Amino acid sequence: MPSNERNIVAKIGVQAMMLKDSFAEVGAFETLRKVSDLGYNAVEISQVPMDEKNVSELERAQTELGMDVASLSVMMEKPVGRPGESLKDDFDKIVNDAKRLDTNLLRIGMLPFGAMTSIDAVVDFAKETNGYAERLAEHGISLYYHNHHIEFAKFDGKYMLDIINENSPAMGLEIDVHWVQRGGLDPVRTLEKYAGNTAMVHLKDYRIGMMPESALGYLESGDFVNFMTEFKNVVQFAEVGEGNLDFPSIVPAAQAAGAQYLLVEQDELYGRTVWEVLETSHRNLTAMGFGDLF
Repeated sequence: MPSNERNIVAKIGVQAMMLKDSFAEVGAFETLRKVSDLGYNAVEISQVPMDEKNVSELERAQTELGMDVASLSVMMEKPVGRPGESLKDDFDKIVNDAKRLDTNLLRIGMLPFGAMTSIDAVVDFAKETNGYAERLAEHGISLYYHNHHIEFAKFDGKYMLDIINENSPAMGLEIDVHWVQRGGLDPVRTLEKYAGNTAMVHLKDYRIGMMPESALGYLESGDFVNFMTEFKNVVQFAEVGEGNLDFPSIVPAAQAAGAQYLLVEQDELYGRTVWEVLETSHRNLTAMGFGDLF
């Protein structure tokens, strides 16, 4: 089990998946300057090319802005046709980037789709990632696994996430509270269940939105397939504090579980800008009494 050697007060930051377009348009430093201006001082790097330019600008953001690089995203192996770096092919580069950016946390965003098909495939994935986690530990780096809702599917009555967890004792967890809720579980009880093995938590809200007017148009025209698509899409991602999750309970539970970083993320923005979304989450978390965690 990874150890939380950085035993510090949890810090609220941003998951950079939300910022990938800005990284591409204005670069890492200018993007993180905007993040800093909003009051966030930590970032988890995801879906951002780790080329020399971006790594250098991340170093500059650390020096000039005081931006904390919370963790780096990695894949176990690259799917065909996808960019990025993998533990299988780029292990030494990943370790070097982590050391350059003074982070000892790496995270895997999701298991390969092919590994979801059977309990044997899940176990094989977990054991393989455990091998990489053990190798990373030799460099003082811990590996964590991030959940979606699919990990709460059951094989023989056991959650896929528990199968992963039990077969990868050297790898910890990054709990995403929205996906826990969408998977049918309670975020607070889930954080309590995995306490001591969770270094990072994703903060994103869970909102039931309104059906658009187009949905009724589909219904009136007899297009039931598109109507049902719109009906299902009322389940939405949301800015922290703009949905139905109980963050005044979730944040303390995450802290009690040992989380070092609480990372604001929103997968879909529904017409808002990323900066509006981040500002709203910051304002709401501050109003809840968590302003000292930024």
